[in-house]
Amino acid sequence: MHYSSHLQWMIIRNNSAYLLKKRNVKKPFSTEPNNLTNLNSYRYNGLVHRKSVGIVAAPDNKGFTAVIKRTKATFKPAKSNIRTTWKAGPRRSLYKLKRLLNKNYYRRDLIKAALRRASAVVRSQKPIRTKKARSKKE
Repeated sequence: MHYSSHLQWMIIRNNSAYLLKKRNVKKPFSTEPNNLTNLNSYRYNGLVHRKSVGIVAAPDNKGFTAVIKRTKATFKPAKSNIRTTWKAGPRRSLYKLKRLLNKNYYRRDLIKAALRRASAVVRSQKPIRTKKARSKKE
């Protein structure tokens, strides 16, 4: 039996193993898979929606992997996620991700968040430039 996403959200919104509650923080963070912003909100929750998108770093730390939930495999969690890895360079990969989500009409409200997350993942993989030590004048 499939329960509505609103009912599932009402059950898990305050009690979940993925919640990170901190003192003096109004809205708790969430560490669940397929949550693009890591905020505990209905819109970005990756557990309750039939369609959800997640962006993670590629296994070899070159590019990113998009994890998309299949709607037809709702009751088979092992088969419900499709993983696609992009390594073609940041601009081309982000363009392909945007096109994939737009063409398939896949949660249009998450497109901007997915692109931001993918961009942050790619930016984090850039090597840090070391500053050259200046030679001292004598």
